[in-house]
Amino acid sequence: MGERPPRDPSNDVPGFAEQAGTKAARKLKARRDAAQGVWFGLGMMGLIGWSVALPTLLGAALGLWLDERYPGTRSWTLALLVAGLILGCLNAWHWVAKQDKAMRDDRETVDE
Repeated sequence: MGERPPRDPSNDVPGFAEQAGTKAARKLKARRDAAQGVWFGLGMMGLIGWSVALPTLLGAALGLWLDERYPGTRSWTLALLVAGLILGCLNAWHWVAKQDKAMRDDRETVDE
């Protein structure tokens, strides 16, 4: 009776399969990463906080020790506290930039 002719794949819209595959991969990755998203965010906040706080506190402690041992007109505590804060902020910026680059690379990999 009415058999269908075989389907000709050349009539398909070019790139449709690739687009569908990319979207499916993106959805699967979003589902997989959603569960660890909150914990990852909290961990990253902790990492950034400690990367700023630790050098600042170490600078202040070293400054206090130097002020006790070698008193002078200038405050070692204030100078080393600021130096530790700057070092901590640079360290946090490094971690954030590294994570941002990893996320962009991951996004580009899924889009390709």
